Amino acid sequence: MARVKTCIDRVLPSHLMEPVVRAGPHAEAVFFFRKAWPNGSRLRVRFLSGSSAQRELAMEQANWWTPSVNLSFVVSNDPDAEIRVAFDPSDGAWSFLGTDCLGIPRNEPTMNLGFQDGGTSAHEFGHTIGLGHEHQNPEGGLEWNEAEVIRDLSGPPNNWTPDQIRHNVLEKYSVDQVRGTRFDPKSIMLYFFPASWTMNGVGTEANEVLSDTDRSFAALMYPKQGPAPSRTRLEVGGAPVSASIGQPGEEDLFTLTVGQPGRHVIATGGETDLVMKLFGPNSQTLLVAEDDDGGEGLNSRIARSLAAGEYLMQVRHFNRQGGTGNYTIRATR
Repeated sequence: MARVKTCIDRVLPSHLMEPVVRAGPHAEAVFFFRKAWPNGSRLRVRFLSGSSAQRELAMEQANWWTPSVNLSFVVSNDPDAEIRVAFDPSDGAWSFLGTDCLGIPRNEPTMNLGFQDGGTSAHEFGHTIGLGHEHQNPEGGLEWNEAEVIRDLSGPPNNWTPDQIRHNVLEKYSVDQVRGTRFDPKSIMLYFFPASWTMNGVGTEANEVLSDTDRSFAALMYPKQGPAPSRTRLEVGGAPVSASIGQPGEEDLFTLTVGQPGRHVIATGGETDLVMKLFGPNSQTLLVAEDDDGGEGLNSRIARSLAAGEYLMQVRHFNRQGGTGNYTIRATR
């Protein structure tokens, strides 16, 4: 049979059991919501190797996503670029997921494009914005012939161990805190699998372009609609600031100046189920901390020792599709 090339879904070891989220009952994609970039982020792409043709193809396919999402990709030689791409042919194709890229040493790649067949580069940049593998969708319809899958992927070009095969292909993502979804057989995040790998003898197609659902789902995760969110300044030790998630999918942004290094607490209050991320210092993409229900009830609370500098807080409802509500937010020492 023809050799099957698949992607390694690189997840930080501490995040292996982390939940994924669906946009709602009509969505057909897998998104790691805790790994989302702040909406409107400008993501720098630094190439660690590769020919001009390889780099151009990578950027061309990265930009397949940009008409749909409020994110941009720019080529950069900055050592601290958020995305760092290698082209090692012996290391397959893989990418870390979303903001996990920020935890990788700066001299190491966050993505490898060992092959660029079809839409492989677009697939890997899908991981970079937080999308998972469609074949590991908990609601997916694939019933694997495990013996065949393990036999084929144990050999070249993958040469994976049984544990790697289970992690990258056979195991479904955790269903904890997951909203209902359908399986999208046309997704760029779904690789070709031969019929011999499934119990019903039906394989998958080689999807080489973004599906309509890929575009619509990514647009829901990083919406472009409406004006850019305003930024409300918090003062350390100031009174709680009242705010509201007025529309589903809305993001509220807050800024904070830390003058004296030390332990700070940023917490929300109220009855609204919120997720909060903290970025900085002096960076809108460097993730410092995140929290879902660490505060009272369904509120978020981040307690960290912070260096002096400017920080950005991103607050959104846990339910991106339908969640709204009022809340307060406060920063203290």
